[in-house]
Amino acid sequence: MFGDLSGMMAKLKEAQQKIEATKLRLNTILIDGEAGNGLVKVTVTANRAVKNIAISEELTDKEEIEDLLVIALNKALEKANSISEAELAAAAKDGMPNIPGMDLFK
Repeated sequence: MFGDLSGMMAKLKEAQQKIEATKLRLNTILIDGEAGNGLVKVTVTANRAVKNIAISEELTDKEEIEDLLVIALNKALEKANSISEAELAAAAKDGMPNIPGMDLFK
């Protein structure tokens, strides 16, 4: 019915290894986000870990700093999420076996 089951299992294991390797690589991809014309800058990894926050000394208002920080983080995390999803989907698609009747990736 499914053909070479052991071959499919090997492909699934290979796909899992590719996904894990991709997750590790995503830790090395840095994404920047900024707000207030560069007054607040953040750097996150593609796995959405915050690596750096830089706040200009020009900013003194606590509420403004908080607002700009939220904006900058959301921008960076949105980019990180897009990159992460695309990379993991590519790794999964590349390693998945072709199972007849299951059009998993079109």
